[in-house]
Amino acid sequence: MLTFIARRFLYLVPVLLAVSMLTFLIASLLPGDLAYVILGDQAEPDKVAALRHDLGLDLPIWWRYLSWIGHILQGDFGRSFRTGQTVLQAVVERLPVSFELMIFAEVAGLFIGIPLAIACAVKSGSAFDRFMTGGAFGMLSLPSFLSAILLIYLFAVQLRWLPATGYVPFSEDPIGNLRCFVLPALTLALGEWPVLMRVLRSDMIATLQEDYIQMAKAKGLRPWRILLVHALKPSSLTLVTVTGINIGRLIGGALIVETIFALPGIGRLLVGSIYSRDLIILQGVVLFVAAGFVIMNFVVDMLYAVLDPRIRHGRA
Repeated sequence: MLTFIARRFLYLVPVLLAVSMLTFLIASLLPGDLAYVILGDQAEPDKVAALRHDLGLDLPIWWRYLSWIGHILQGDFGRSFRTGQTVLQAVVERLPVSFELMIFAEVAGLFIGIPLAIACAVKSGSAFDRFMTGGAFGMLSLPSFLSAILLIYLFAVQLRWLPATGYVPFSEDPIGNLRCFVLPALTLALGEWPVLMRVLRSDMIATLQEDYIQMAKAKGLRPWRILLVHALKPSSLTLVTVTGINIGRLIGGALIVETIFALPGIGRLLVGSIYSRDLIILQGVVLFVAAGFVIMNFVVDMLYAVLDPRIRHGRA
């Protein structure tokens, strides 16, 4: 297992390096001059030249990249020229919000998708299976912003059970914190569970036709034990993959959902940096999100080895 982890980790290093290079190039090749953006109305030629020299913008791009990656390895992701806040501070302040939203959304999606997938696999081809499959396709076609508006209208405007927007820190009011995350998490879960249900349903239908499942039935094992112990685990590889991709995507925050519900997460930080042309914050946040996505895929690879021992022995 240690050899498997070490081999996967070695694959991770060049991927992270490539991600950092792409992130730097994208931010560096954007139109406009950062010196003019910072100086604004005071952008006189001599001041622009002096600021470009101070920021290193007059250096070759490869030298700027090496300098940038060197500072990152020392924990210095840069500082916003608008707020004066470091990138690391901005991310750390907003990460708990996005992380909490991500956890609630994924748990809700799995809570809805897994039981429905098992029920559809057991009753494959039935009216219930066809209805849920059609419903899943319908939910996939529903954009998240429309789901958010419908949920706000129903639960916040009509029933007045939950707040429409805003954020309450957990340390100030735990109940209020949970209430403000219900609608955003449910909005994301409505888009997550159809994919989770579809992939797990397909894998479980194939697993339930295996010989060892028939042997387990012949031994007289209870149906729930066969489904949850003998069928669900080997059918979960694709589910783990999709869940890992979803978590990696949500690390950056659901941009639309965080904006609609006014949640101060990573997504709103990214959108705000785009609007204000704060390229230093934009560059740091994009790198952080991309690195989080890559690391999440590494964790998924480790879960593969746990679910299927053949993988870590190279015989899968």
